[in-house]
Amino acid sequence: MPDLTLAQAQTIAAAALDHARAAGMQKLCVAVIDARGALKALSNEDGTSLKRDNIARGKAFGAVAIGVGSRTLHRMAVDRPHFVGALMEIVEGPLVPVPGGVLVRDADGALLGAVGISGDTSDNDEKAALAGIAAAGLVADTGQ
Repeated sequence: MPDLTLAQAQTIAAAALDHARAAGMQKLCVAVIDARGALKALSNEDGTSLKRDNIARGKAFGAVAIGVGSRTLHRMAVDRPHFVGALMEIVEGPLVPVPGGVLVRDADGALLGAVGISGDTSDNDEKAALAGIAAAGLVADTGQ
């Protein structure tokens, strides 16, 4: 399995924050994890709330644990709330089923990890994640 490098993770985080500043978004937290769920990069902008990083990590970890972007997890939570409730226990880690958790793939489609962003609207969080992933030359998978 290919690995998400530290340099790629740092590029994703920095570019996501640059996108957020250019777009006038609220202050964000960006969590980048590898395919094992291990944290590779975490950036909290000045002024984010105390637990914002937990939300960002939950978006990313849930995406990797289930293998779909958190946008899909959100639809699942709406359509099958009991199933997603059970997943929250089964995955043995944080799972936040709202947009803003995006899978990261290489050009061949291999899973490298995920980005979770929290701080603005879920849709804007996802847009920042997409910008960060693109800046790293990788492929985003939102689960649409």
